[in-house]
Amino acid sequence: MADEPLVLGIETSCDETGVGIVRGHTLLADAVASSVDEHARFGGVVPEVASRAHLEAMVPTIQRALKEAGVAASDLDGIAVTAGPGLAGALLVGVSAAKAYAYALGKPLYGVNHLASHICVDQLEHGPLPEPTMALLVSGGHSSLLLAPDITSDVRPLGSTIDDAAGEAFDKIARVLNLGFPGGPVIDRIAREGDPDAIAFPRGLTGPRDAAYDFSFSGLKTAVARWIEAKRAAGEEVPVADVSASFQEAVVDVLTRKAVRACKDEGVDHLMIGGGVAANSRLRAMAERRCEDAGITLRVPRPKLCTDNGAMVAALGAEMVARGRAASAWDLSADSSLPVTDPHVPAPAGHDHDDHVHDHGHVRDHDHVHELSRKNLYA
Repeated sequence: MADEPLVLGIETSCDETGVGIVRGHTLLADAVASSVDEHARFGGVVPEVASRAHLEAMVPTIQRALKEAGVAASDLDGIAVTAGPGLAGALLVGVSAAKAYAYALGKPLYGVNHLASHICVDQLEHGPLPEPTMALLVSGGHSSLLLAPDITSDVRPLGSTIDDAAGEAFDKIARVLNLGFPGGPVIDRIAREGDPDAIAFPRGLTGPRDAAYDFSFSGLKTAVARWIEAKRAAGEEVPVADVSASFQEAVVDVLTRKAVRACKDEGVDHLMIGGGVAANSRLRAMAERRCEDAGITLRVPRPKLCTDNGAMVAALGAEMVARGRAASAWDLSADSSLPVTDPHVPAPAGHDHDDHVHDHGHVRDHDHVHELSRKNLYA
């Protein structure tokens, strides 16, 4: 284990400041500072509020992770950070922090993809990913089916959301039902008391001529909202539990049906489910049943690792180090629309990250302010 790469990962793509520390496939620390309560009164994430919250939480969260892992910053073999996709301002806070720590410590920097990180985190739970891996990622901003022959260099999109993602639909229906924000956990909880077959809500993009692996939850969201409005207009009580259960059933039915179909079509016998919505109990139960019926092995991380966290970034960073992938350049920037086909952002051809570190060694050794920063980081 001592020979495996020790990597710190920073995640700031949305409203969670996550810092994880991983050695190989072993999770040593997973520190998270959430600003969800600050966004709840707005009914959704406010980018500027998220960015400011990341600024305030960054250093304390990194210090907490190092203490939890029982390692010093100087022990690290690399620093990984989410370079995209996500909220531009929030991403910039994480990228700036990672560059500062990596430069001060003389460690390689790895800008990695948020979606690829959600896949790689499963290695911390169930060991090395099979190659290829079929992944269903479901979150507030993404519903994607991805085939990953190599999580560090080859991730292929098979299908994605063309309008509202599953998590976004959960939030919007929760708002219509006056259940608060975020909507996923509360709908999951209330749905357990309802009948999933009570209301026949539509299943989007499941017709014979529809895209086999793409997702659309906009029509479902509208159908549920209109059903609720009609009940209220008629002066009738809205059966919140039944609506929640029927809506949730429609979402997870589509997600699991398409994921199992993709596995069969591609000849892949493993399915990994990740992203915040992967914490949904009904999605887990239906996926388990359908995968078992199809002879597919299901891999789903524990709920805490499904939501945004630094551990997933560290996991992908550690894999980059282990496989000798090129580090990122010091001018790494945030890319709010970074495609999943780019699992990480390497330095341009001909650019040597390590040489850049050493070339500036004489500057760092004689810069009093920078030297003080290095001492603080090592401490």
